[in-house]
Amino acid sequence: MTRGVRGMRKALVAAALAGLSALALSAGLTAGEPQKPVLTQSAAAPARADCAANPDRQAFFGDLHLHTALSFDAYTLMSSRVGPEDAYRFARGETILYYGDPVRRRVPFDFLAVTDHAENMGVFNQLEDPDSVLSQTEVGKMARLGGTENFFKAMALMARGATIGDNAPAVIRATWQRQVDAANAHYRPCTFTTFIGYEWTVNPDNQNLHRNVIFRGDSAPLPFTRFDSDKVEALWSWLATLRGQGVEALAIPHNANVSNGLMYNMLKSDGSPVDAEWGRLRQANEPLAEIVQNKGTSETHPLLSPNDEFAGFELSPWLLAGKPIRGKVPGSFWRDALGRGLEVERRTGVNPYKDGAVGAGDLHGGLSVSSEADYGGVGRGHMGGGKPSAEAMLRIFADAAKRDVQNTDVVASSAGLTGVWAEANTRDAIYAALRRKETFATSGTRIRVRLFAGDLPANLLANRDWVRRAYAQGVPMGADLQARSAPVFAYEALKDPDGQRLQRVQIVKVWIDDKGRHEQVYDAAVAPAGAVQFKGLWRDPSFRKGQAAVYYARVIELPSPRWTTLRAREYKLKLPEGLPETIQERAWTSPIWVR
Repeated sequence: MTRGVRGMRKALVAAALAGLSALALSAGLTAGEPQKPVLTQSAAAPARADCAANPDRQAFFGDLHLHTALSFDAYTLMSSRVGPEDAYRFARGETILYYGDPVRRRVPFDFLAVTDHAENMGVFNQLEDPDSVLSQTEVGKMARLGGTENFFKAMALMARGATIGDNAPAVIRATWQRQVDAANAHYRPCTFTTFIGYEWTVNPDNQNLHRNVIFRGDSAPLPFTRFDSDKVEALWSWLATLRGQGVEALAIPHNANVSNGLMYNMLKSDGSPVDAEWGRLRQANEPLAEIVQNKGTSETHPLLSPNDEFAGFELSPWLLAGKPIRGKVPGSFWRDALGRGLEVERRTGVNPYKDGAVGAGDLHGGLSVSSEADYGGVGRGHMGGGKPSAEAMLRIFADAAKRDVQNTDVVASSAGLTGVWAEANTRDAIYAALRRKETFATSGTRIRVRLFAGDLPANLLANRDWVRRAYAQGVPMGADLQARSAPVFAYEALKDPDGQRLQRVQIVKVWIDDKGRHEQVYDAAVAPAGAVQFKGLWRDPSFRKGQAAVYYARVIELPSPRWTTLRAREYKLKLPEGLPETIQERAWTSPIWVR
């Protein structure tokens, strides 16, 4: 598949997802109430290990959103052939063969979750065997011809009720067992953490409402899919049921930016206003939001934040459709949701949108890469895992020159990262950090940033044990703070060892009052020539006691070349007009909610 068919790829994915319900029924799967969860045990559960715990906690980096060849779209549309086993090996720094070439991650991850689409997981991989049940069906014969046009025809056949064989449920069960086994086999307590996970794939009318489900332990039931329900409340209730049975898991929404305002709606799935019960259910099961990834950022938008000069960062304006359809901006961005949550809390007593920040890749080639230098765009099976050839980049740029640059492959971003502050590199410790929202998101850079707030002393940072004191006298990011007076915020940001210097640290405030919802971006520290580290204290000059407010920190690097610029330089090509030459990588902390 060439890189100049991004719109067609989106259309096919959307068509495939739209036809999945019919496909599920033809395969013998039933929609409606999910069956009682039955745990999938690993053949060999990972050994337990006691790691040296850091009471001050340390930063670990990873990705909680990666697809392999076991996702139907990755395998059929994007030619991905990397399985979860090699995905974990690559993530932890091993060399693997990728399209025949040895590849190795520049900097190993500390943790990874493979999150293949739950819907028909592994079913289309049967196409490798010409004698398989799927290959003998009309759908399979069409799909085996290859190419996007034939796959589109196969999707049309399924939408009309064509079967894919009667073995799909068994294939899905075996594939899920493989996922569980792979995660457990590659878990290395203290050095590399893996999580069992999957993606719940719901996008009504091309409006993205996808969630990644992350399990804490070494066993998990068969995934709850859109075949069970396409209502997020049902997913949350399923997670709550699991928790009652001793299976801990959480859901992470992604790409609110292409949800057409539905991700942070003020209405439930049934159209009624969100209420306290709904808010408590969401809080318990969805504590985080993926705000940066391959398909753009979801922090904010210039239409929502006109006074924020950095609001237009790596935006992807189109819904996941085959033609350029711009989605609604309100309800589609995280900062807007933080304010909406305060408004809902004032009405119901519960804030449903208390989301911490994480970043991810959502790459579909099995390899999670996050730097501009290593990213190669989308298509041809690479999906970011390998740099394209000069010929491929020439096609990409030529396509961008002929059409709206914002609707071609060049608009895709490299990938994001999730950072957590945890005592050790283990499932329990990292999952606990996710739960308490002591997390941060980055655009792919390995900036380390943390934020505290409370009645902190002016000499706090002069102490070598200032972090321990900040925990004792205040709260970290992700927490709530009851403030009797203007709280002091303590921040620290360290540059990526291989990245650009830091330009500034900003504190973003969102609050509500009788006049409505407001936001303000403050420069806490600025270094025009760049800094290796920022560390300081900040106090809100407009604080009002009892006023509900949310604060988070944003760290911005000096400009550096975007991946498209690097490829243009490498192959001596002209950069398409309308495409920025540089990017200002950044990081966002989870918020602190103050009253």
